[in-house]
Amino acid sequence: MTQFGYTMMCEQTSARQLVKDVATAEETGFDYAVISDHYFPWLEEMGHSPYAWSILGAAAQVTQNLPLMTYVTCPIMRYHPAVVAQKAATMAELSQGRFTLGLGAGENLNEHVIGRGWPSADTRHAMFAEALRIIRDLLDGGYVTRRGEFFSVDSAKLYDRPEAGVPLAIAASGPRSLGLAGEYGDALVAVDPDAELVGGFARQGKPVYGQLPICFDSDRDAAVERAHRLWRWSVAGWKVMAELPGPLNFAAYAGSVRPEDVAANVPCGPDVEAVVKAVRAYTEAGFTHVALVQIGAEHQDAFLDWSAKDLLPALRERL
Repeated sequence: MTQFGYTMMCEQTSARQLVKDVATAEETGFDYAVISDHYFPWLEEMGHSPYAWSILGAAAQVTQNLPLMTYVTCPIMRYHPAVVAQKAATMAELSQGRFTLGLGAGENLNEHVIGRGWPSADTRHAMFAEALRIIRDLLDGGYVTRRGEFFSVDSAKLYDRPEAGVPLAIAASGPRSLGLAGEYGDALVAVDPDAELVGGFARQGKPVYGQLPICFDSDRDAAVERAHRLWRWSVAGWKVMAELPGPLNFAAYAGSVRPEDVAANVPCGPDVEAVVKAVRAYTEAGFTHVALVQIGAEHQDAFLDWSAKDLLPALRERL
Protein backbone atom coordinates (compact mmCIF):
# COMPACT_ATOMS: atom_id res chain seq x y z
CA MET A 1 0.00 0.00 0.00
CA THR A 2 1.29 3.44 -0.94
CA GLN A 3 2.40 5.65 1.95
CA PHE A 4 1.59 9.36 1.79
CA GLY A 5 4.01 11.82 3.38
CA TYR A 6 4.05 15.42 4.55
CA THR A 7 6.94 17.71 3.60
CA MET A 8 8.52 20.16 6.03
CA MET A 9 9.72 22.66 3.43
CA CYS A 10 12.42 24.67 5.20
CA GLU A 11 12.85 27.12 2.33
CA GLN A 12 9.41 28.65 2.84
CA THR A 13 8.71 28.21 6.56
CA SER A 14 10.15 29.36 9.89
CA ALA A 15 11.64 26.84 12.29
CA ARG A 16 8.93 27.10 14.95
CA GLN A 17 6.14 26.72 12.44
CA LEU A 18 7.80 23.65 10.87
CA VAL A 19 7.74 21.91 14.25
CA LYS A 20 4.11 22.85 14.83
CA ASP A 21 3.11 21.74 11.33
CA VAL A 22 4.73 18.31 11.56
CA ALA A 23 2.92 17.61 14.83
CA THR A 24 -0.35 18.53 13.13
CA ALA A 25 0.56 16.39 10.12
CA GLU A 26 0.79 13.34 12.38
CA GLU A 27 -2.61 14.14 13.87
CA THR A 28 -3.98 14.63 10.36
CA GLY A 29 -3.03 11.08 9.41
CA PHE A 30 0.02 11.39 7.18
CA ASP A 31 2.12 8.22 7.12
CA TYR A 32 5.56 9.85 7.39
CA ALA A 33 7.29 13.24 7.08
CA VAL A 34 10.32 14.42 5.15
CA ILE A 35 12.37 17.59 5.53
CA SER A 36 14.49 19.53 3.05
CA ASP A 37 18.10 20.28 4.06
CA HIS A 38 19.12 23.63 2.53
CA TYR A 39 21.28 26.63 3.31
CA PHE A 40 19.38 28.89 0.89
CA PRO A 41 15.83 29.07 -0.45
CA TRP A 42 15.50 28.84 -4.22
CA LEU A 43 13.88 32.29 -4.42
CA GLU A 44 14.08 35.35 -2.18
CA GLU A 45 10.26 35.37 -1.97
CA MET A 46 10.37 32.05 -0.11
CA GLY A 47 12.15 33.83 2.71
CA HIS A 48 13.47 31.06 5.00
CA SER A 49 16.07 28.34 5.41
CA PRO A 50 16.50 27.20 9.05
CA TYR A 51 18.83 24.33 10.00
CA ALA A 52 17.05 21.09 9.22
CA TRP A 53 18.75 18.97 11.89
CA SER A 54 17.62 21.18 14.77
CA ILE A 55 14.08 20.96 13.46
CA LEU A 56 14.36 17.17 13.18
CA GLY A 57 15.37 16.92 16.83
CA ALA A 58 12.34 18.96 17.84
CA ALA A 59 10.09 17.00 15.46
CA ALA A 60 11.17 13.75 17.12
CA GLN A 61 9.88 15.10 20.43
CA VAL A 62 6.52 16.48 19.26
CA THR A 63 5.55 13.37 17.28
CA GLN A 64 4.90 9.90 18.62
CA ASN A 65 4.91 7.43 15.74
CA LEU A 66 5.57 9.45 12.59
CA PRO A 67 8.63 8.27 10.61
CA LEU A 68 11.02 11.13 9.77
CA MET A 69 13.47 11.48 6.87
CA THR A 70 15.87 13.97 5.30
CA TYR A 71 14.93 14.70 1.70
CA VAL A 72 17.84 14.92 1.10
CA THR A 73 21.13 15.67 2.86
CA CYS A 74 24.31 16.24 0.85
CA PRO A 75 27.37 14.68 2.61
CA ILE A 76 30.13 15.86 0.28
CA MET A 77 30.96 19.50 1.13
CA ARG A 78 28.89 21.50 3.64
CA TYR A 79 28.84 18.43 5.91
CA HIS A 80 31.68 15.94 6.34
CA PRO A 81 30.31 12.38 6.00
CA ALA A 82 31.56 11.42 9.47
CA VAL A 83 29.45 14.23 10.94
CA VAL A 84 26.43 13.20 8.86
CA ALA A 85 26.73 9.68 10.27
CA GLN A 86 26.76 11.05 13.83
CA LYS A 87 23.74 13.27 13.18
CA ALA A 88 21.81 10.37 11.66
CA ALA A 89 22.62 8.01 14.52
CA THR A 90 21.56 10.62 17.07
CA MET A 91 18.29 11.24 15.22
CA ALA A 92 17.57 7.51 15.15
CA GLU A 93 18.06 7.40 18.92
CA LEU A 94 15.94 10.50 19.57
CA SER A 95 13.11 9.19 17.40
CA GLN A 96 13.36 5.62 18.72
CA GLY A 97 14.08 4.16 15.30
CA ARG A 98 11.77 6.39 13.24
CA PHE A 99 14.52 8.06 11.17
CA THR A 100 15.70 7.39 7.61
CA LEU A 101 18.75 9.22 6.27
CA GLY A 102 18.04 10.48 2.77
CA LEU A 103 21.24 11.33 0.89
CA GLY A 104 22.05 12.97 -2.44
CA ALA A 105 24.92 14.57 -4.35
CA GLY A 106 23.69 18.10 -3.64
CA GLU A 107 23.20 21.49 -5.27
CA ASN A 108 25.56 24.40 -5.76
CA LEU A 109 22.89 26.59 -4.12
CA ASN A 110 23.71 25.13 -0.70
CA GLU A 111 27.25 23.80 -0.94
CA HIS A 112 29.10 26.83 -2.33
CA VAL A 113 28.87 28.58 1.05
CA ILE A 114 32.03 26.87 2.33
CA GLY A 115 34.06 28.55 -0.43
CA ARG A 116 35.50 25.49 -2.18
CA GLY A 117 33.78 25.95 -5.54
CA TRP A 118 31.35 23.49 -7.13
CA PRO A 119 32.85 20.33 -8.67
CA SER A 120 31.79 18.75 -11.95
CA ALA A 121 29.03 16.13 -11.88
CA ASP A 122 31.53 13.28 -12.31
CA THR A 123 33.60 14.52 -9.37
CA ARG A 124 30.49 14.99 -7.23
CA HIS A 125 29.41 11.41 -7.86
CA ALA A 126 32.89 10.13 -6.95
CA MET A 127 32.78 12.19 -3.75
CA PHE A 128 29.29 10.91 -3.02
CA ALA A 129 30.36 7.28 -3.41
CA GLU A 130 33.26 7.78 -1.01
CA ALA A 131 31.01 9.58 1.49
CA LEU A 132 28.47 6.75 1.37
CA ARG A 133 31.15 4.19 2.26
CA ILE A 134 32.22 6.26 5.27
CA ILE A 135 28.67 6.77 6.50
CA ARG A 136 27.76 3.10 6.10
CA ASP A 137 30.94 1.93 7.87
CA LEU A 138 30.37 4.27 10.82
CA LEU A 139 26.72 3.29 11.18
CA ASP A 140 27.76 -0.37 11.13
CA GLY A 141 29.84 0.21 14.29
CA GLY A 142 33.50 0.13 15.31
CA TYR A 143 36.34 2.50 14.54
CA VAL A 144 36.76 3.90 11.03
CA THR A 145 40.03 5.26 9.64
CA ARG A 146 40.21 6.21 5.99
CA ARG A 147 42.51 8.16 3.68
CA GLY A 148 40.48 8.57 0.55
CA GLU A 149 40.71 10.71 -2.55
CA PHE A 150 38.31 13.28 -1.11
CA PHE A 151 37.81 12.56 2.59
CA SER A 152 39.95 11.54 5.52
CA VAL A 153 38.61 9.97 8.69
CA ASP A 154 40.88 9.56 11.69
CA SER A 155 39.81 6.83 14.11
CA ALA A 156 36.12 7.83 14.24
CA LYS A 157 33.48 5.87 16.14
CA LEU A 158 29.80 6.46 16.92
CA TYR A 159 29.12 5.85 20.60
CA ASP A 160 25.38 6.54 20.41
CA ARG A 161 24.30 4.27 17.60
CA PRO A 162 21.05 2.31 17.32
CA GLU A 163 21.58 -1.43 17.17
CA ALA A 164 19.11 -1.71 14.31
CA GLY A 165 21.12 0.78 12.27
CA VAL A 166 19.83 3.69 10.21
CA PRO A 167 18.21 3.07 6.81
CA LEU A 168 19.80 4.97 3.92
CA ALA A 169 17.65 6.34 1.09
CA ILE A 170 19.78 7.35 -1.91
CA ALA A 171 18.67 9.95 -4.46
CA ALA A 172 19.18 8.95 -8.08
CA SER A 173 18.51 10.62 -11.42
CA GLY A 174 20.61 8.52 -13.80
CA PRO A 175 22.53 5.24 -14.19
CA ARG A 176 25.52 6.19 -12.04
CA SER A 177 23.57 7.43 -9.03
CA LEU A 178 21.14 4.53 -9.46
CA GLY A 179 24.10 2.18 -9.18
CA LEU A 180 25.09 3.82 -5.89
CA ALA A 181 21.51 3.46 -4.66
CA GLY A 182 21.58 -0.22 -5.51
CA GLU A 183 24.88 -0.74 -3.70
CA TYR A 184 24.31 1.35 -0.56
CA GLY A 185 20.63 2.18 -0.38
CA ASP A 186 17.88 0.63 1.68
CA ALA A 187 15.52 2.86 -0.31
CA LEU A 188 15.56 4.99 -3.47
CA VAL A 189 14.66 8.67 -3.83
CA ALA A 190 13.70 9.85 -7.32
CA VAL A 191 12.46 13.21 -8.56
CA ASP A 192 10.27 12.16 -11.49
CA PRO A 193 7.79 9.28 -11.94
CA ASP A 194 10.20 7.48 -14.25
CA ALA A 195 9.27 3.79 -14.36
CA GLU A 196 12.45 2.89 -16.23
CA LEU A 197 14.66 4.50 -13.59
CA VAL A 198 12.95 2.94 -10.57
CA GLY A 199 11.97 -0.41 -12.10
CA GLY A 200 15.03 -2.45 -11.20
CA PHE A 201 15.22 -1.03 -7.71
CA ALA A 202 11.52 -1.52 -7.03
CA ARG A 203 11.73 -5.17 -8.07
CA GLN A 204 14.13 -5.73 -5.16
CA GLY A 205 11.23 -4.98 -2.82
CA LYS A 206 12.86 -1.86 -1.41
CA PRO A 207 10.93 1.41 -0.85
CA VAL A 208 10.95 4.09 -3.54
CA TYR A 209 10.27 7.69 -2.43
CA GLY A 210 8.90 10.49 -4.58
CA GLN A 211 7.63 13.99 -3.91
CA LEU A 212 4.82 16.04 -5.43
CA PRO A 213 4.30 19.80 -4.99
CA ILE A 214 0.68 20.96 -4.82
CA CYS A 215 -0.94 24.30 -4.09
CA PHE A 216 -4.24 23.86 -2.30
CA ASP A 217 -6.55 26.85 -2.05
CA SER A 218 -10.33 27.18 -2.27
CA ASP A 219 -9.64 29.77 -5.00
CA ARG A 220 -7.79 28.15 -7.91
CA ASP A 221 -6.64 31.48 -9.37
CA ALA A 222 -5.07 32.41 -6.02
CA ALA A 223 -3.39 29.00 -5.91
CA VAL A 224 -1.92 29.43 -9.41
CA GLU A 225 -0.63 32.90 -8.50
CA ARG A 226 1.02 31.60 -5.34
CA ALA A 227 2.50 28.56 -7.07
CA HIS A 228 4.03 30.79 -9.74
CA ARG A 229 5.39 33.29 -7.20
CA LEU A 230 7.04 30.66 -4.97
CA TRP A 231 7.62 27.66 -7.24
CA ARG A 232 8.55 29.00 -10.68
CA TRP A 233 12.17 27.94 -10.09
CA SER A 234 11.18 24.25 -10.39
CA VAL A 235 10.63 24.43 -14.14
CA ALA A 236 14.41 24.49 -14.56
CA GLY A 237 14.81 20.73 -14.07
CA TRP A 238 17.43 18.96 -12.02
CA LYS A 239 20.46 19.44 -14.32
CA VAL A 240 20.02 23.21 -14.16
CA MET A 241 18.94 23.32 -10.53
CA ALA A 242 22.09 21.53 -9.37
CA GLU A 243 24.33 24.18 -10.92
CA LEU A 244 22.80 27.59 -10.12
CA PRO A 245 24.50 29.28 -7.12
CA GLY A 246 21.84 31.50 -5.56
CA PRO A 247 18.23 32.72 -5.34
CA LEU A 248 18.94 35.62 -7.72
CA ASN A 249 20.19 33.16 -10.34
CA PHE A 250 17.06 31.04 -10.00
CA ALA A 251 14.93 34.17 -10.33
CA ALA A 252 16.79 35.18 -13.49
CA TYR A 253 16.35 31.73 -14.99
CA ALA A 254 12.63 31.73 -14.15
CA GLY A 255 12.00 35.24 -15.49
CA SER A 256 10.12 33.95 -18.53
CA VAL A 257 8.19 31.19 -16.70
CA ARG A 258 4.45 31.84 -16.87
CA PRO A 259 1.82 30.92 -14.25
CA GLU A 260 0.36 28.33 -16.63
CA ASP A 261 3.80 26.71 -17.00
CA VAL A 262 3.90 26.05 -13.25
CA ALA A 263 0.25 25.00 -13.08
CA ALA A 264 0.90 22.41 -15.79
CA ASN A 265 3.10 20.49 -13.33
CA VAL A 266 1.63 21.51 -9.96
CA PRO A 267 -1.99 20.66 -9.08
CA CYS A 268 -3.56 23.96 -8.01
CA GLY A 269 -6.83 24.65 -6.21
CA PRO A 270 -9.30 22.44 -4.34
CA ASP A 271 -9.61 19.61 -6.91
CA VAL A 272 -8.87 16.32 -5.13
CA GLU A 273 -8.98 14.38 -8.39
CA ALA A 274 -6.15 16.44 -9.86
CA VAL A 275 -3.91 15.43 -6.97
CA VAL A 276 -5.00 11.78 -7.21
CA LYS A 277 -4.13 11.79 -10.91
CA ALA A 278 -0.70 13.30 -10.28
CA VAL A 279 0.08 10.85 -7.46
CA ARG A 280 -1.09 7.93 -9.62
CA ALA A 281 1.74 8.67 -12.06
CA TYR A 282 4.16 7.88 -9.24
CA THR A 283 2.41 4.76 -8.00
CA GLU A 284 2.17 3.36 -11.52
CA ALA A 285 5.92 3.95 -11.94
CA GLY A 286 6.64 1.81 -8.87
CA PHE A 287 6.85 4.39 -6.09
CA THR A 288 5.84 3.11 -2.65
CA HIS A 289 6.02 6.52 -0.90
CA VAL A 290 4.88 9.93 -2.16
CA ALA A 291 5.41 13.05 -0.02
CA LEU A 292 3.22 16.08 -0.72
CA VAL A 293 4.54 19.64 -0.58
CA GLN A 294 1.95 22.34 0.12
CA ILE A 295 3.20 25.58 -1.42
CA GLY A 296 2.92 28.55 0.93
CA ALA A 297 3.75 28.57 4.63
CA GLU A 298 0.64 30.55 5.54
CA HIS A 299 -1.60 27.91 3.96
CA GLN A 300 -0.42 24.83 5.88
CA ASP A 301 -3.34 24.73 8.33
CA ALA A 302 -5.90 24.90 5.52
CA PHE A 303 -4.02 22.22 3.59
CA LEU A 304 -3.82 19.90 6.59
CA ASP A 305 -7.52 20.33 7.32
CA TRP A 306 -8.37 19.57 3.67
CA SER A 307 -6.03 16.60 3.73
CA ALA A 308 -7.76 15.10 6.76
CA LYS A 309 -11.27 15.59 5.41
CA ASP A 310 -10.88 15.03 1.68
CA LEU A 311 -7.45 14.38 0.22
CA LEU A 312 -6.01 11.51 2.28
CA PRO A 313 -9.28 9.50 2.25
CA ALA A 314 -9.46 9.92 -1.56
CA LEU A 315 -5.82 8.91 -2.07
CA ARG A 316 -6.21 5.81 0.08
CA GLU A 317 -9.45 4.78 -1.56
CA ARG A 318 -8.26 5.22 -5.16
CA LEU A 319 -4.60 4.28 -4.84
